[in-house]
Amino acid sequence: MKQIPNLFTLLNLSCGFIAIILTLQTGETILSMQDGTWQIFLPERTAWAAFFIGLAAIIDFLDGFVARLFKATSEMGKQLDSLADVVTFGVAPGLILYQLLRITFAQEPDGMDTPVIWLLPAMIFPMAAAWRLARFNIDTTTREGFEGMPTPAAGLLIASFPLLLLYNTYNIQLLLLNKWVLYAIIVVISWLMVSRLSLLNLKFKTWGFAENKARYILLLLAVAGIVLLNWLAVPFIFLTYIAVSLLLKNKTT
Repeated sequence: MKQIPNLFTLLNLSCGFIAIILTLQTGETILSMQDGTWQIFLPERTAWAAFFIGLAAIIDFLDGFVARLFKATSEMGKQLDSLADVVTFGVAPGLILYQLLRITFAQEPDGMDTPVIWLLPAMIFPMAAAWRLARFNIDTTTREGFEGMPTPAAGLLIASFPLLLLYNTYNIQLLLLNKWVLYAIIVVISWLMVSRLSLLNLKFKTWGFAENKARYILLLLAVAGIVLLNWLAVPFIFLTYIAVSLLLKNKTT
């Protein structure tokens, strides 16, 4: 029984490994010019990589739940969980960023000859994820919330990009397939992970509104975003979470 949570963690790692394989096996990316704008056709495998990262996030939540259910928390489980998260929510999303940068440069004249050094900033993301998880493992301070953006949340945000591009929600291609926008996203999200920013813990200890006002507001905005924005709801929820944390966290318990 004590090893069941660790099996969930290894399943999380397996999903991350599959996501990496799918991201690397994208084949040829098709680019075409229509009406003066680029039309990007992302291989479905990249979207499936996003699916496996999302599945891993569900499993990551369940392994903590199962560990508490069977009272099987351990230092081994804590370390294993962080190692799995580095792969699934650090390396796999980092490779997605790498591929998006590659596609972005491919749109430019002589873009296929772009030196690989211009694609290497994608490495910043998994390095920040590893740093945050290592710091979390050695931190013995008791806190009500998170210090810095949780790595799974940052990984899920990046994993949503192939889906946003595949369905071109609200013509998001023009924004996401801009190298400077991608560089900015890499820097900002990586900084959020390693920062000391105090963010809201989403766990409900009670169901009262006064002590959970920020959580209920975030939940309502998330539901509205899912209904109205399709896949764009993922970055919307991410930004809303940060805003609600900064504005209302200190007013709740």
